[in-house]
Amino acid sequence: MISTTALGTTGPTVSRLGLGAMGMSGMYGRTDDVESVATIHAALDAGIDLVDTGDFYGSGHNESLIGKALAGRRREDVTLSVKFGGLRGPGGTWAGVDTRPESIRNFLAYSLQRLGVDYIDVYRPARLDPAVPIEDTVGTIGELVEAGYVRHIGLSEVGPETLRRAAAVHPIVDLQIEYSLISRGIETEILPLCRELGIGVTAYGVLSRGLLSDSLRTDQTLAADDFRAHSPRFQGENLRQNLTLVDSLAAVAAQHGVSVAQLAIAWVLAQGDDIVPVVGARTVARLAETLGALDVHLGAGDLAAIAAAVPDTAVAGERYAPAQMAQLDSERAGVGS
Repeated sequence: MISTTALGTTGPTVSRLGLGAMGMSGMYGRTDDVESVATIHAALDAGIDLVDTGDFYGSGHNESLIGKALAGRRREDVTLSVKFGGLRGPGGTWAGVDTRPESIRNFLAYSLQRLGVDYIDVYRPARLDPAVPIEDTVGTIGELVEAGYVRHIGLSEVGPETLRRAAAVHPIVDLQIEYSLISRGIETEILPLCRELGIGVTAYGVLSRGLLSDSLRTDQTLAADDFRAHSPRFQGENLRQNLTLVDSLAAVAAQHGVSVAQLAIAWVLAQGDDIVPVVGARTVARLAETLGALDVHLGAGDLAAIAAAVPDTAVAGERYAPAQMAQLDSERAGVGS
């Protein structure tokens, strides 16, 4: 079985790998609900008990899909992490974030219904709402904790000041934020602060949306409805530069007899037991590859070789388009890309 760790000093015990379900609702092109449910089942059967979603993924489709997959399963065997507040329009357009107290209660009611559960394990705003003080957002979720509808509070993509202010209102169990070999900005200030405050990190984007894998080394054509088609790191010369880093990483992976993706996940796992990679496998086959990362053990020499192959200063392009970067409190704090 998969080893476990605690989310921060006040959070639940979860598997060392989490399953991110966003890609099962069309963010990276067409999906198959039957295969998605099978993947969730395979993850649970393998011992992955942390499942991450957002109420705005597929405008509710993702939560409904997870609810279908969890039907008949023991509720206590799954830790559900839910982001809320993202506003979507017809066609998937993005309209910002709403974390007003009355909106939080509304979002939660819909999430509970779609997921088919009576509580959420970790509930978090998807982004910082510039119109609502973080104290009000966390305070409202705290009331829902007291009422039994939420067990723990998490945050997503916030900077140090926001993190401190939030933790002063209510215990924060984890910060969900992008962290990978080529997105290491949190190491400067945010990660040390999380460790000071006893807050865990659930790291998404550990494969940089498939960049740190073998998938784009042979097929670089992205569908128009694929999020990556509009992401700076996947554009033109940026992509060509970044794929040279992937090629270097592939050479190290070959020495270990593992895939690029497995080595990238293992690298994140090696950064500390307080960091839980949340990997977005969409198929049973991809999940099996992901699980193989748990068998990769990296020593100091291995980590040095990986760092030499993929220096984060050589990465081309920001992790989001400019409009999205502007909405990240974590980036406004100046922690890097």
